[in-house]
Amino acid sequence: MPDESASISVADLLAMIDHTNLKPEASAAEMRRLCDEARTHRFAAVCVNPCRVDLAAEVLGDCDVRVASVAGFPLGASTTGVKIAEAVQAIEHGASEIDVVQNIGWAREGRFDDIRDELIRLVDAIDGRACLKVIIECCLLDDAQKRACCRAAAEAGADFVKTSTGFAASGATVEDVRLMREVVGPDLGVKAAGGIGSFEMAVAMVRGGATRIGASRSVELLSGAPHDGPGHRL
Repeated sequence: MPDESASISVADLLAMIDHTNLKPEASAAEMRRLCDEARTHRFAAVCVNPCRVDLAAEVLGDCDVRVASVAGFPLGASTTGVKIAEAVQAIEHGASEIDVVQNIGWAREGRFDDIRDELIRLVDAIDGRACLKVIIECCLLDDAQKRACCRAAAEAGADFVKTSTGFAASGATVEDVRLMREVVGPDLGVKAAGGIGSFEMAVAMVRGGATRIGASRSVELLSGAPHDGPGHRL
């Protein structure tokens, strides 16, 4: 279990943020601004829809900010072949991280072996070229289902489990982050995403066990950060 009393620096927190714009109406100009903000604040990655991967990769080509994209988003109801095609094409166009939505209907039906097998096929297709984050969509599942989904992702060789798409009824909670961390242990990443609207909330997610934060209001979060410099401990 994470040490929720442990301190982290502001710089550490910024380096955990996936600066996100997955709105269907987002323009090229908004994508460029997203990338520029990520570069300025040294965020971990930008997370964009597949049709914007080329642009993000071009804008960020000379810095360490990674490009993340999505597969089976936001419903998780695409076929496995479609998810694989989305992931592979995004990687070929410059993405180094893929956030895939698991099949939520299968989870509610108890088909956890099918979830694991789909994720194994994705891991094989990615073949080490990108980090794979599995979106559980916690608000649609009970705790037993969440646990089983996290185990399936870990067994399949995924790199992260993630709380939410941000498109469902609710997003990340500290309780879900703690549950996911408990299941996957210390070696897998846990990404908290969806509705993280304040600096204090982001810090609470990290203290609960998150190693990545997905946020569309990342720059606004900074308004709540201490102003003593990036090395300030929290």
